[in-house]
Amino acid sequence: MKTLFKNGIIIDGTGEGQKLGDVLIEDDKILQVGGTIEEEADEVLDITGCIIAPGLIDAHSHNDFFYDRPDAERYYKPFIEQGITTQITGNCSFSAFGVDPESPHRDKTGVLFPAPDPGSFADFKARAKGKLFVNMAPLIGQGTIRTGISGYSAEPLTPEQIEEELTYVREAMEGGAFGGSFGFMYEPDRYAKKDEIMAFAKEVAKYDGIITIHPRACSVVSADYPLLTKKSHLEMGLDEAIEIMEESGCRLEYSHLIFTGARSWKVLDKMLKSFYEARARGGRIAYDNYAFHYGASIITVVFPEWYAQLSKEEAAKKVNRMKLELTILMYRKVLGIDWEDMVVAYISDEHPEYEGKTVLQLAQEAGMKPLDMYLKLVEESDRQGSIYLGKYYNDEIVHRLMEDELSIFMTDAWVEDKGLQNIAAFQTFPQFFVLAKRYNIPAEKIVRKMTGATVDRYGIKNRGYLKAGYKADLTILDPEKIKVDESKPDARPEGIVHVYINGQAVLKDGQYLGGTAGRVLLKDGTEV
Repeated sequence: MKTLFKNGIIIDGTGEGQKLGDVLIEDDKILQVGGTIEEEADEVLDITGCIIAPGLIDAHSHNDFFYDRPDAERYYKPFIEQGITTQITGNCSFSAFGVDPESPHRDKTGVLFPAPDPGSFADFKARAKGKLFVNMAPLIGQGTIRTGISGYSAEPLTPEQIEEELTYVREAMEGGAFGGSFGFMYEPDRYAKKDEIMAFAKEVAKYDGIITIHPRACSVVSADYPLLTKKSHLEMGLDEAIEIMEESGCRLEYSHLIFTGARSWKVLDKMLKSFYEARARGGRIAYDNYAFHYGASIITVVFPEWYAQLSKEEAAKKVNRMKLELTILMYRKVLGIDWEDMVVAYISDEHPEYEGKTVLQLAQEAGMKPLDMYLKLVEESDRQGSIYLGKYYNDEIVHRLMEDELSIFMTDAWVEDKGLQNIAAFQTFPQFFVLAKRYNIPAEKIVRKMTGATVDRYGIKNRGYLKAGYKADLTILDPEKIKVDESKPDARPEGIVHVYINGQAVLKDGQYLGGTAGRVLLKDGTEV
């Protein structure tokens, strides 16, 4: 089937500017781009005034954990409605493959997400075929492999266990995965020693794969480094990532460059300087970033581990309670985050009334001290509650990162089963267009960070550009109608007109059509 898009504003993913013209596709391929195309087509769509761009690519996603659910479509629909056609999956050390199905730890491999049936990369490709609502470019998660081998044990892996870990890496890389990921803030990845880390990174580098790293710290102070250090913990996390890159020879994507807490904002220039210095030494390093000022977190984000391990009797003792109060006060003051920056997303089915309110609001309503309310939320959620944590950025930082040549864009979001939704899963990419207008950033520069720059960085073939012979992933949007609603996190953005995945219309005239048009993309340019 041939589809002809007439009179569009063509932004081709190169960042080189705009031109008026037509685009012709046939089945899942782009046939012609630009000029006036007179060839007959089965369908002709007039897109006068609209931007026609390559399908938008989410550079950091966890949506590989939802494709196999009976209600899978609900987890992908909001991403398609914001113009996304492809997602880079397997980030932060979590992937939906890389585990022996007979592992006694298989129930722990999802960590943040209930995992699909684990197995090899080949198993994942076979199960995912024909089920995907968007394209996926997969990475293999080091934490997932490690969990399958030793659970959440803090014990170092033996040489034999490290070699077992590498068998999963080889199978994935030889099967077409784009690279691997670390998540040093999470169990069990935080326990990996340097020999294991470097073995994983070097194995990925053998295949010219990319490594993505969720660092140990995204703030000036964290629980993962000594309190008193010469550098901020945020800088130390980047230093570790750069060391891994330089010693292993891998390509590196620093995941979600954020500055959690107002006191972290001052480190922006130092962080960017480190990126550029590493590149000047020959390092292949860059980063991705959000559009909004807050992100998903867990209720225990300022809940110290030492207190969590106390019995109820010990925790109730006055000396431990005072120590806890001082510890949390220190975190709040040092980070520049307070109770009004913690918005409850979900605590339990019994307490929907908490959702969408800050810890401070809930404390005031209950006539309690904020710390007492916080501890109540921790207890009532069995330490499993989720929040949205503010002050990841300010306007200046978002603007700087949008302009910086090393940034590409991502959501790092998923549709929650319960509770308040994360706005990033619904409105991130349209928000970038809204901000581009505000900051007078040319649309072609924004589109590039969502398309061509992302495929170049990850090595994805035949996508990300409007070129004859490339796959027909297309996003058509009306720049005059792009709009988001920050007061409603799960609101559908306005201005996304058509979305095509592999030549199939999944959103047309603003109406969601759906369909499993997505494919597993592989590093050699083939797909499943």
